[in-house]
Amino acid sequence: MLSLPLFHRIAGKRVVVIGAGDMADAKRRLIERAGGICCGETEAHHADLGFVALDDARVAEIAARRLKAQGLLVNVADRPDLCDFTLPSVLDREPVQIAIGTSGASAGLAKHIRLRLETLLPQSLGQLAEALAAVRDRMRAHYPDGNQRRKALDAALSPNGFLDPMQEASAGRVEAWLGRASPPAGSRTETINITSADPDDLTLRQARLLGEADLVVFAPTIAEPILVRARADAVRRTLADYNARDPDEPPPGLTIILTDRAF
Repeated sequence: MLSLPLFHRIAGKRVVVIGAGDMADAKRRLIERAGGICCGETEAHHADLGFVALDDARVAEIAARRLKAQGLLVNVADRPDLCDFTLPSVLDREPVQIAIGTSGASAGLAKHIRLRLETLLPQSLGQLAEALAAVRDRMRAHYPDGNQRRKALDAALSPNGFLDPMQEASAGRVEAWLGRASPPAGSRTETINITSADPDDLTLRQARLLGEADLVVFAPTIAEPILVRARADAVRRTLADYNARDPDEPPPGLTIILTDRAF
């Protein structure tokens, strides 16, 4: 991973924009759309972020270095080598936002991936997010344990689940789901035989299980690109450590065991 994706809140905050013309205007529109306040370099001491949109490469580099010297994170148009951050192509289903980035390699590619996703994702995604936010406190009361809450949501939001995000009607089902929801099973173990070091060779089911796992147990020869397909906050254990545990006390939640017997 070449960049750490983040969503930076700028509502009500000053953001420096240096430049004129269409390129700079596009940056200003984007900042204002996110609630930010565009300002010039004279107000850089009030800002955390800066955009440089200048045609002259040398002048743009000098401007970027001035802003960086004042502690700002800087984006320089068409100069990924000078950027502290890059701008993704954003698919907006407010409050759901999906950002597609290429670490500055190709803005055109990011745009066309977004356009393809636009045709797949329903407009109701934002409504579903708002409906889930509205019942957050009741979900916590129903599922006091955070793992139970996550597992219940995983089941509801899975393909063909009660709240499948790809179905337009799901936004109107949240109340009904909460009324019928019951605590998920305590423990479950699945074994996946990895037959390739390429994560693209994972089946859809295997990728989904990794994305839901609470504990990932792996043989020492399992490739890191496979392991990173699991949830970032999933606990990792080697197969030897896992086998050394007390077998009468299965770990809670979903355990995925990755072996490479067929590889």
